[in-house]
Amino acid sequence: MELLKQRIREVGQVLSNEVIKLDAILNHAVDPVLTTAMGKEFATIFAEEGVTKILTIESSGIPIAFAAAQILNVPMVFARRKKPVSSDTTEIYSERVPSFTKGFVTDIMVAREFLSAEDRILLIDDFIANGDAARGLIRIIRRSGAHLVGVGIAVEKTFQAGGRTIRESGIRVESLVSISSMENGNIIFE
Repeated sequence: MELLKQRIREVGQVLSNEVIKLDAILNHAVDPVLTTAMGKEFATIFAEEGVTKILTIESSGIPIAFAAAQILNVPMVFARRKKPVSSDTTEIYSERVPSFTKGFVTDIMVAREFLSAEDRILLIDDFIANGDAARGLIRIIRRSGAHLVGVGIAVEKTFQAGGRTIRESGIRVESLVSISSMENGNIIFE
């Protein structure tokens, strides 16, 4: 997706060979034009899959997932990282996942009422590095009995194993932009 590549070139800050900061467009601020374009692209890519619901994880995946859900005219659900006091722990699906960028392990949870065996789920997220968050969401989807139609990722770091290992498990993964290297501060797209 050329628009996303262009915006990454403009605002991306390479912090190390493994970490890129995209706060201006994905992780702290939202670029509505770009976000809508990403949602349209995912809606087009997965148009024939019969998606009934989009699942993401708070917080950076929400705007992109919302844009795609709006275009596909389906509900969007997001996994929470903290259990609200109003939640009954027997009424949630929960997984423990490490966060590559945050550097700690967290619990993610989705209320059981929002996933059913009849659902055809499209999982959308902003980044994939090691794939731990995506694998946690995939485990939740499987436990719910829903069918995962695919994973849509805005930015995949292909020099890390996340996208590759999920593809190897037979799951369709579609990334809008793939970064193959950030060596010496240079962003190299595939």
